[in-house]
Amino acid sequence: MNTAEMTAKIAEGNGFIAALDQSGGSTPKALAAYGVADGAWEGDEEMFALIHQMRSRIITSPAFSGDKVIGAILFERTMDGMVEGKPAPQALIERGVVPFLKIDKGLEDEANGVQLLKPMPGLNALLARARDLGVFGTKERSVVHLANAAGIDAVVAQQIAVAQQVIAAGLMPILEPEVNIKSAEREAADVLLRDSLVKALDAMPGDDKVMLKLSIPAKPCTFDALVEHPRVLRVVALSGGFERPQACTELAKNREMIASFSRALLADLRHGMSDAEFDAALGGAIDEIHAASTQKVAA
Repeated sequence: MNTAEMTAKIAEGNGFIAALDQSGGSTPKALAAYGVADGAWEGDEEMFALIHQMRSRIITSPAFSGDKVIGAILFERTMDGMVEGKPAPQALIERGVVPFLKIDKGLEDEANGVQLLKPMPGLNALLARARDLGVFGTKERSVVHLANAAGIDAVVAQQIAVAQQVIAAGLMPILEPEVNIKSAEREAADVLLRDSLVKALDAMPGDDKVMLKLSIPAKPCTFDALVEHPRVLRVVALSGGFERPQACTELAKNREMIASFSRALLADLRHGMSDAEFDAALGGAIDEIHAASTQKVAA
């Protein structure tokens, strides 16, 4: 797939985006959920080798193809790794799956009800390396905890600034201002975030598009104005801590939003499974998430 083909697949594809981007802090939890005990590795290199084995097993599974999984978000180490003798982004492209890269370096401490992105030193070099490896786009995550207008505006401004840097490097940015689904102010925060994003997108120079990765809203279809915005290529949803059945039920109520799930996608996979068991578990999860992304129901 060339860039134009990848753009069309993401814009129009009948599927969802897999999030395979657990990074340093979340890797031990991901391995534990996969059935790999804490003492199974010594040091970061062995830990990351184990998580790369898990991701390689997912990417090469017969269940994981571009028919239902139209994109996948990778951690930097996964992007730089090999899958069946090929760079991971190329292995994805050969399966019809568009590769993205997580570029954020974590979150600042909470202030004004939000957590901004930490500084990203060396971002331009990372973007150039990703582009050379065939990566199509990027993703960066910040978090909204409260319905604080000033904090949400700061999150959106920072996300837009990073997006413009990504666009300048020739890549497609996914903005991820996650609303904490456990927040007592979740519904109000959704509305403030929607309105702040619409205003910022209206003010963006040029005519380049961005993507958005948002929490499933408390009130279905709250983000319709973003789905329909001319500067938005696609809106995808994170599971945000919902178990897969609930995440899929809630996602199906939101028209044109497709999934970009991580834990909800991988929850049934275990290190000790046979290949047949692994492929069946992954295929079942993919089918369920694909249905929620493509078969919408009335709220």
